[in-house]
Amino acid sequence: MNQASQATLARARDANLDWRELATRYRVLLVSAFLLAFPLVMPFTALAINILIYGLYALGFNLLFGYLGLLSFGHAALLGAGAYFCGIAIVHFGMPWFAAIAIGVLGGVITAAAIGALATRTRGIYFAMVTLALSQCVYYLFYQAVDWTGGENGLRGINVREIGIFGISFDFINPMTRYYVVAGFVILALIVLSRILASPFGAVIEAVRENEERARASGYNVTLVRLITFILSGAFCGLAGALYALQLSTVPIEIMHYETSGLAVMMCLLGGMGTFFGPFVGAAVFLMLENLVSLWTVHWQLIVGAVFMICVLFFPRGIWGTLTMRGKS
Repeated sequence: MNQASQATLARARDANLDWRELATRYRVLLVSAFLLAFPLVMPFTALAINILIYGLYALGFNLLFGYLGLLSFGHAALLGAGAYFCGIAIVHFGMPWFAAIAIGVLGGVITAAAIGALATRTRGIYFAMVTLALSQCVYYLFYQAVDWTGGENGLRGINVREIGIFGISFDFINPMTRYYVVAGFVILALIVLSRILASPFGAVIEAVRENEERARASGYNVTLVRLITFILSGAFCGLAGALYALQLSTVPIEIMHYETSGLAVMMCLLGGMGTFFGPFVGAAVFLMLENLVSLWTVHWQLIVGAVFMICVLFFPRGIWGTLTMRGKS
């Protein structure tokens, strides 16, 4: 290879790195701009809202799995706790919508702290099994609290028709209004996540994932880092659950089933674990496939499962992870 060719490749490599650096630096701004235009390209607004909510749910899971390296099978409890706490605040206590969302986030944090205090003392497959077992305990706890949660019928009557923002009332029944309210909270969550990842604590999270023993030898309390990360993950999932309750106006008990935990795993792997925008890509692919394939056959899970296996086999970094890594030296 002559010097001219080498110089051309070097310039291309530098331009590629500059593009990646700019995309990383302004990732929240770029994602926000995309989310604002997102409903305009979707077939219907309800699907766009669900993609945002489930993408936020997968984002919380990705913080634990993708960035810390802990596989949890119990995140349905965190999502469900956020939804139920938000719904209970509105139905039983008549709280305004913004206070109910805060209560939902608190519900996710409390549940994550309770599960994490026990689960983070284990590792590997034991951690996954402990989170699954504790999640099922939470499921049956909410299932038996019929007076508060509605039991097997779910919690109903979460009716929010109008929301007030800075003294201005908006019709929350309008799908576009509902979308942009949800998008506002998702963008806020992305800002918080970006700050976490860019902070010294974010570097510690990745250090624990890469080499736990070295992180411990450097003086970090690995168990505490795991617990704090689990709680932060619970906050994001709790917010997703609260938004889910407002979107659906009801909270079905199935939200806490272990299948919902599996959804987070699938969406994270489809989009790309350990990537900033991957969970939303995974949520979009999964939900759009579900909506399209279910129109043709009731066995849509077979098709979606096949697509998932193909992605795992041929795109181990996920769809978004593969795209962002392409051409990287």
